[in-house]
Amino acid sequence: QLHTCTNLFLLSLAVADFLVGLVLMPIRILRTGGCWVWGSFMCGVFNYTSFILTSASVGNMVLISVDRYVAICDPLHYPIKVTQQRVQISVCLCWACSVLYNGIILRDHLKHPDKYNSCHGECKTVIDFKTGTFDFIFTFFGPITAIIVLYMKVFVVAVSQARAMRSHNAAVSQQGSVPVSAKKSERKAATALGVVVVLFLICFCPYFLPSLAGKDTSINSKLSVFCIWLLYINSCLNPMIYAFFYPWFRKCVKLTVTFQILQPDSCDANLL
Repeated sequence: QLHTCTNLFLLSLAVADFLVGLVLMPIRILRTGGCWVWGSFMCGVFNYTSFILTSASVGNMVLISVDRYVAICDPLHYPIKVTQQRVQISVCLCWACSVLYNGIILRDHLKHPDKYNSCHGECKTVIDFKTGTFDFIFTFFGPITAIIVLYMKVFVVAVSQARAMRSHNAAVSQQGSVPVSAKKSERKAATALGVVVVLFLICFCPYFLPSLAGKDTSINSKLSVFCIWLLYINSCLNPMIYAFFYPWFRKCVKLTVTFQILQPDSCDANLL
């Protein structure tokens, strides 16, 4: 029931959030106030993974915004333009571009992971101003601009649809209530994803402040550590937002936590 194109994008975002909690958070907690004990190679891998998940999250947000834009602004052509195959290709390209792009950004760090370490037991990464500016434009400013523009158009269309439905509400027959309900569902999805994007902006903006100030970004500084944890908190907020907006999400969590999903008849559960 939940195998929709929109939910495939949400799944991709959920994978990034899950990996943040499974891989990045525990390691970040262990290294706080202590030494890096896993060697220079793992230092490079850890920072590379962190950058990949960050870029993938941004890419997923852009894809979700495009999906909502087409669903709200061009609903008649949505099934034709947004297909399962196109969504799968888009998600794969998003992750592949993230891996390739961050490999280029961190090429020096991957070759010499201990280049900026001042002593043994450090895992320090410094992004110079030029690279930081490039990363700011392509990882943050460009995608965020696209997201904001798309959502502004989405909410303008959503408001106009709501006004049109209110004006014709008395004349709507029982037979015509089905498309109205569908439009309400689409607007609710756009609202929930809009909240996700706003919190995403709040959590990601501080990380790119050094680039805006014309300074090199040190991944090991106190301000940078705070900004990185703010990024991680964003991954914790997304599931809470979906739990608040979507009853089907809460039902799925209940089925999973209580192990009812392992029952043979779980696929017949009514989630929507």
